[in-house]
Amino acid sequence: MPKANNQPEVGPVAFANLKRLAYFAAVVEAGTFTAAAERLGVTKAVVSQQVARLEREFRTQLLTRTTRRVTATDAGLAFYQRCALILREAGDAFDELLDVSTEPTGTLRLTAPFDYGLTAVVPAIVEFSRRYPRCKVDVTLSDQPLDLLAGEAELAIRVGWLTDLQLQARQIGSFRQLLVGTPDWARRLDRKRGPEQLAGLPFIANTALKAPEHWEFTNRLGTRQAVTVASAIRLDATLAVRAAVCLGAGLSVLPDYAVAEELARGALVHLLPQWSLPSGGIHVVYPTARFRPAKVRQFVEVLGERFQKPPERP
Repeated sequence: MPKANNQPEVGPVAFANLKRLAYFAAVVEAGTFTAAAERLGVTKAVVSQQVARLEREFRTQLLTRTTRRVTATDAGLAFYQRCALILREAGDAFDELLDVSTEPTGTLRLTAPFDYGLTAVVPAIVEFSRRYPRCKVDVTLSDQPLDLLAGEAELAIRVGWLTDLQLQARQIGSFRQLLVGTPDWARRLDRKRGPEQLAGLPFIANTALKAPEHWEFTNRLGTRQAVTVASAIRLDATLAVRAAVCLGAGLSVLPDYAVAEELARGALVHLLPQWSLPSGGIHVVYPTARFRPAKVRQFVEVLGERFQKPPERP
């Protein structure tokens, strides 16, 4: 019996449609046809024609087009969610096929916080590139996390405490939070007293943290003491906070990997060392998948090796 006119063909056309799904998904993710074309390495006209053909074949408007941006319609958004899953599965299948090679290939897209990226991730990337020259690395260093579920990166390095349960995670290390200041500030503190004396001293707050002015210290006997500090300066980046502390503007709490060099040469001092702050984890996180391509697995191994030795400052 012949098919009804309103039903799409199957067979070879289905394979062609898989490519159109990639074009459509790229437009939704990038927000414009031009940006999608640049990501895919094709012309804007090709992307526009293929998406338009999808809409004609299925007689459904998938995108709302304006002069500045393209957004998905309700039908387009539902279709995109299914497309993203199909494309991830197809990508995993091709990656698994390519994984029979002896070394990673393609482009590894990852993201990491700016400060930890400079101190630990960049050296790991350099080592990874030396070992696997056929694999390129595309890195975004930002304190604003990318959306891994939307395909913005294949893996992320997260420093601190994980909250997104939709992602798989592997802890590769940990860090300590340290109260630090210049030697001049160290001389002003009474070692016989506790964190309560911080309330009257200028503090450099890192506004990238959820509660940069509220801290809970624990001493060696297990006694806890909460303190609220007075911010003299508020900055939104760890390295900026470190610079202000090194210039003597006040005290702050910084991760150990960010101040290791300054502590070693005496530019900064670990203050009130008999009192500690909660430690945090360093995790590699990635979307849930049954298969991890060689480039992802090998980079995680290289990064994990760095915890066998102190971080290097680039």
